Amino acid sequence: MASLTLRNVGVVAHIPLFQNLNLVIGEGDRLGLVAANGAGKTTLLKCLAGLAEPTGGDIVRSRGLRVALVEQDVPANLLDLAFHDVLHRALPADEREGHEWRVDMVLDEFETPADLRNLPMRALSGGWQRLALIARAWITQPDLLLLDEPTNHLDLEKLFKLEAWINAAGYTAPIVVASHDRDFLDACTTRTLFLRPEESISFAHPYRRARELLDAHDAAAQTQREKTLREVKRLRQSASALRNVGINSGSDAAQIKSAQIKRRADALEQNARAVHKERPGEIRLANRGTHARVLVALENVTVQTPDGRKLFAVPKLDVAQGDRIAVLGRNGAGKSQLVRLLHEAMNRPEGLPGIRVTPSLALGYVDQDMQQLPERSTAHDFILSRFRLGDQRSRAVLAEAGFSIERQGLPIAKLSPGQKARLGLLALRLTEPNFYLMDEPTNHVDIPGREQLESEILDAEATCIVVSHDRSFVKTIGTRFLLIDKGRVREIDGPETFYESVVG
Repeated sequence: MASLTLRNVGVVAHIPLFQNLNLVIGEGDRLGLVAANGAGKTTLLKCLAGLAEPTGGDIVRSRGLRVALVEQDVPANLLDLAFHDVLHRALPADEREGHEWRVDMVLDEFETPADLRNLPMRALSGGWQRLALIARAWITQPDLLLLDEPTNHLDLEKLFKLEAWINAAGYTAPIVVASHDRDFLDACTTRTLFLRPEESISFAHPYRRARELLDAHDAAAQTQREKTLREVKRLRQSASALRNVGINSGSDAAQIKSAQIKRRADALEQNARAVHKERPGEIRLANRGTHARVLVALENVTVQTPDGRKLFAVPKLDVAQGDRIAVLGRNGAGKSQLVRLLHEAMNRPEGLPGIRVTPSLALGYVDQDMQQLPERSTAHDFILSRFRLGDQRSRAVLAEAGFSIERQGLPIAKLSPGQKARLGLLALRLTEPNFYLMDEPTNHVDIPGREQLESEILDAEATCIVVSHDRSFVKTIGTRFLLIDKGRVREIDGPETFYESVVG
């Protein structure tokens, strides 16, 4: 049986990413890899694939183990190749001739439309590029498949397609998935590894059940830590009292005993490690407030493509204070075009025909590609110039959001997608809006960041219109649900019916 074993594996990059990791990955495993952005998921996957070496420990692979890693970005040398050729060239050189059928079989397995099969990779959507990379790895028939953020750029239809493919994959070779999509992890994994700098923890359950067990583990660890620290305090008080007795009475035995007790207290305190916390201390959302009951009203509004083709009409829609509207629809239905139209109307003092915006509206806007960020500016200069907090305060809020001094001075264009997302959400928080217009705000955001955004929206009683493929996010924050379907928009009771129609 093909397997891979980790023995006391660790990686240090300025600080430990993870250490003393012991794990066996074998037949039939579907392992979810969970950690915050920058915490080592991609690094660990590269170590498993043999593309990087750990700082410490050993990775033992069974003889002849074939590992395929699907990274987040398309390699530059594949961008001008046709989808079909990308798969064909992934075959061993001596198997390419006469094995075109294998390429067609995998393309069929991924339900690839005929008109996409001969398009160059750079002409494909981000979602199809992801599926192409997964298909390219799959055609090599690996013994271990590693997927790094496979749901990035996938619309719901392709996301469900990927879930179905993983669950129906006709072989028992293990799959390791690094992802921030909680529903995807629940649907596709049977084990979960929480990667941490001090002590990584795994459970033989999908994400949500594993998360419950992790929270219980952390609560027990915190209780034990508090108990230990109380004992440390008691021992030190005893040591101090004995020391005073020894000094006052001239008793060497009392002072020796005092020193022994103090050494025990020091040892206990050293072993009472702090419980792991995900990125504490970030700036939180605020709500500027408004007395207006209806913040935005639409009547007889037509939503069009950039070239003027009609997508759908909105006969009437009032967005009242406290409404959290999730806009649903298949890819290409016009969700992002609606957001862009509303964004334009909210940035014009006179609005747009058919769209009325209350004068007290303070807009917080997030674009799915974070295009609102000035790519040539540094993170520090952007926050300093946009919000005029002063140099030191700007550096402090960036540090609280997880940006080191070095990263604060990098051009935004050089930040990772996760870092850009974090910067965009920081700017959203500092704007202190009373209306949030968000197109895929959780793209590239890790699970702690998604959960924090959800709780902040609820705590701030925010008014918002949001487009998102993150099913957990939609179900958590949504109070109203608009479905765009077949050129019409209508309000529905909840997102489940739409999700079921996409799967079907």
